Amino acid sequence: QVQLVESGGGLVQAGDSLRLSCAASGRTFSNYYMGWFRQAPGKERELIARISWSGNWTYYIDSVKGRFTISRDNAKNTVYLQMNSLKPEDTAVYYCAAALLNTHRPSEYRYWGQGTQVTVSS
Repeated sequence: QVQLVESGGGLVQAGDSLRLSCAASGRTFSNYYMGWFRQAPGKERELIARISWSGNWTYYIDSVKGRFTISRDNAKNTVYLQMNSLKPEDTAVYYCAAALLNTHRPSEYRYWGQGTQVTVSS
């Protein structure tokens, strides 16, 4: 069992930065691939970044590549999403999730956080 709690969201202006954190409970955090998803109003939830259990491999969708960085600290049971050069189109609820597989499919992520709102004004 893994419980996930996101934090760090907020209201910022275009061009600003935010760092999201996702704190996990449970002893097996390091066994999981971790992903950051986002869901904007009226849109489907999309995977924007994911990271391997060791942190040595990462993936980003094109729209955030070069602006966002996913990282993890297994000693602290925490995964991060550093978001730079934020744009209004980044406005969404951001979720972290844990999967035993290296997957892009939301259905294969076993555990989810409650989400944190990120709003970017122009």
